[in-house]
Amino acid sequence: MLTNRINTLSESITIAITTLAQELKAEGKDILSFSAGEPDFGTPQVIKDAAIDAINNNFTKYTAVDGVPALKEAVATKLKRDNGLTYAPEQIIVNNGAKHSLFNLFSATIDTGDEVIIPAPYWVTYPELVKYCGGTVVEIETDDVSAFKITPEQLQAALTPKTKMLVLTTPSNPTGSVYSENELKALGKVLEGTDVIVASDEMYEKLIYDGTFTSAAAVSQDMYERTVTINGLSKSVAMTGWRFGYMAAHNTALIKATKKLQSQSTSNINSITQMAAIAGLDGSADADIEMMRKEFMARRDEAVTLFNAIDGLSVLKPDGAFYLFVNIKEISNDSLKFAKDLLAQKEVAVVPGVGFGSEGYFRFSFATDIESIRTGIKRIEEFVKEL
Repeated sequence: MLTNRINTLSESITIAITTLAQELKAEGKDILSFSAGEPDFGTPQVIKDAAIDAINNNFTKYTAVDGVPALKEAVATKLKRDNGLTYAPEQIIVNNGAKHSLFNLFSATIDTGDEVIIPAPYWVTYPELVKYCGGTVVEIETDDVSAFKITPEQLQAALTPKTKMLVLTTPSNPTGSVYSENELKALGKVLEGTDVIVASDEMYEKLIYDGTFTSAAAVSQDMYERTVTINGLSKSVAMTGWRFGYMAAHNTALIKATKKLQSQSTSNINSITQMAAIAGLDGSADADIEMMRKEFMARRDEAVTLFNAIDGLSVLKPDGAFYLFVNIKEISNDSLKFAKDLLAQKEVAVVPGVGFGSEGYFRFSFATDIESIRTGIKRIEEFVKEL
């Protein structure tokens, strides 16, 4: 009954564990969940006001498939201001979240047999979408020693005549690692002379705690021409449920192809969200963004200290995003069992590293209040001592 294509897909492990935690909490259990990649802050008022104005002004009709001109102009202005990147309106499309951006991009570019290089650990959706499109996933393994970042030598070794795309995530989900400008330049050098597309997922760009952020497309003209920049507002201004993402690419034909696909699937994204997104992009919410960034940084610092004080666990201090990728290799090499037992025995939900392509770790989201973080880590410490 079902297609082979759909049968290749696995359910998102992060969504599955988050859902289970919610169900257990609804049953009255004292669940502390650190599994969801969602800010615990509300959407800034200036953005909500823009949405309310749109509703009151009856901005509730169909729009252009790729977004209204004012929104695309706001995206272009943001990319120029923050990232030093210049794009025309026809080089930009807005989508129903960055996951939709990736689905459209992969669908428009990956054929059966095409190879897609994905550094591990990776966001769980990348390999699933590649497989759905008939592509072959080529993983590059990283670990704590390399701060979970690939080297030019690893990239060179992974390239073949079938390589269609390299997926980069900076800052990373699940590790929080951030590629420096020089590191991106070095990777770009390896790709010169090839036709490899770079899909650069920069969703956590505004959540940088140490160092600075550099967009992959900004490091050279060659990288600019081969890179598709993917971003949105879910993390930076807590708009997860609004579903807003976008793509920008020098390759106008590529954007046009994704627009054609979107015209036959979802059509335009929510009209109200489009008006709200302008306020999230134009600087109106910058004070809110900085408030959230500072709070996340304080949580990160305390959580890292607490975890590294637990015998058998260790974690690198991430430069960005709001995750810790905790090393449990000294006590377990089965992260799924570790996570299941932790939830059953201590009512703490984390995501096993195996779901991100890296066994021997778990992902811990610090996008929740500090008291829950302290209590949760205390329960994890008790669990580890009892193992």
